[in-house]
Amino acid sequence: MGNNAVGGVDSVRTKPAWYYDTAKYAEPSLSKAILQLLDTLIPYFLLWAVMLYLVKAGYPYWVTLMLAVVAGLFLVRVFILFHDCCHHSFFASRKANKIVGTVCGILTCTPYADWQWAHAKHHATAADLDNRSCGGVWTMTADEYRSSGLWTRIKYRVYRNPLVMLVPGPLIMFLGVFRFPTKGAGKRQQNSVLVTNVAILVLLVIGSRTLGLRDIFRIALPVVFVATAIGVWLFYVQHQFEGVGWFRHEQWDVITASLKGCSYYRLPAVLRWFTGNIGIHHVHHIRTGIPNYNLQRCFDETPQLQDIHVLTMRESLRSLWLNLWDEERQQLVGFRAIGR
Repeated sequence: MGNNAVGGVDSVRTKPAWYYDTAKYAEPSLSKAILQLLDTLIPYFLLWAVMLYLVKAGYPYWVTLMLAVVAGLFLVRVFILFHDCCHHSFFASRKANKIVGTVCGILTCTPYADWQWAHAKHHATAADLDNRSCGGVWTMTADEYRSSGLWTRIKYRVYRNPLVMLVPGPLIMFLGVFRFPTKGAGKRQQNSVLVTNVAILVLLVIGSRTLGLRDIFRIALPVVFVATAIGVWLFYVQHQFEGVGWFRHEQWDVITASLKGCSYYRLPAVLRWFTGNIGIHHVHHIRTGIPNYNLQRCFDETPQLQDIHVLTMRESLRSLWLNLWDEERQQLVGFRAIGR
């Protein structure tokens, strides 16, 4: 296995031969991209139309909520398309990626260029203990936690609490935090935040004048909650799981970080479709240019990518109680473990 580090070291290290074979999967398909847009956006907007009808016609609200769960799953898929556009992998055309990515970003309340910039930093630093400042879940080492003051410990415990992370956390992130540029972002990223915010405001104004703001929120909030909660959970479990590896920068390389620092989260077929195979996350980190519709084929046809721990849905739930990286044990541990 070759080593590939960031910060210039990557360019002088040799990648394994099989890595170069994965390049053929990083070829966008216009027909597949268009099909995914159609089978995602059309059902999503149809569900919105049905929910609006149910609300206006006075049907029991629980019926609308049931459809909102399905619509939330489709919104997760919209985000996957947005995500691929941010990596310039969905279409061969960068302009097409930008246009579709911006539109999908508005639908998911996520500014295209700003998130793209922050997410690129995440890929360049995932599983790097010396670079945990941007694009990832706040993770402290056991030693850092022990030496921290009381206020920092309280903030960290609140942040890592499953109820906070998966209930108000996703809404705060997508509806609040994403309304402002990421720290250190440039003019292009700042403009994308402005464009997204204005577009969301325009949609709310149009909706309030035509359909009624109250009914819009009765539909939008549960849909957005379902989608953002699933999205945050997926992002969390892709890098925070039992058996994950973290490395100091001098030992970090992209191949090892992808195979040891990312999960292969095996989901049921229907959830794999809604999540665009993002559970095959180690493959995505190996080569970010592979669009979601080629991830499964790359995994199936590359034996070296199959020699990895399979994270099941049941096992993934244990990840919620793994909060700190213990450098001595080289594993994620819970708060109770550092007292022993």
